[in-house]
Amino acid sequence: MSNSSPSRARRAAIGFAAVGSALVLAACGSEDSGSGAASGTTASASASDTAGAHNDQDVAFAQGMIPHHQQALQMAEMAATRASSAEVKDLASRIQQAQDPEIQTMSGWLEAWGEDVPSGMPGMDHGGHSGGTDMPGMMGTEDMDELMGASGGGFDTMFLTMMVEHHEGAVEMAQTEKDKGRYGPAKKLADDIITAQQAEIEEMNQLLGKN
Repeated sequence: MSNSSPSRARRAAIGFAAVGSALVLAACGSEDSGSGAASGTTASASASDTAGAHNDQDVAFAQGMIPHHQQALQMAEMAATRASSAEVKDLASRIQQAQDPEIQTMSGWLEAWGEDVPSGMPGMDHGGHSGGTDMPGMMGTEDMDELMGASGGGFDTMFLTMMVEHHEGAVEMAQTEKDKGRYGPAKKLADDIITAQQAEIEEMNQLLGKN
């Protein structure tokens, strides 16, 4: 009897150990599967945020604002060598610093959405004062050629007058995005564009002596 008690105790201990191991393995398996499901859900949610949480207005905003910004950059580059006013040159530099990164940002959105990224400025032959473009404030080819041929004080006045109109068009486009867009970052950018460009419009009007 004395020899069987230790044997039963050992068997019981082994049995408890086996049950414990099984419970641990079961728990680990449950945690692993739960973790996998959670990570898979997070990954699909992230993909949905990037590719799905936008609408046609968001696409139109990016595809329109990219060439709109590109034209502003062309005008600003002209100011670097043709403007006579330090204020105009400073304004042009700030426009470049603000709008070039915004072009990169919007291009990234379009690529993520599988949409075409504009490579040029459509409607240039019919924009601005020439009329007939869907992008408000865009200058026509004649306008850009005239600006290119100007210099000194004449350039300054022409640049400021054209850029006020250009900015007003950008504000209009951005307001449409704020009202009708769905993609949060695009609506935030639109709000930033409105704030920055309205301030620059006031600055340019002051330089033109209108205020």
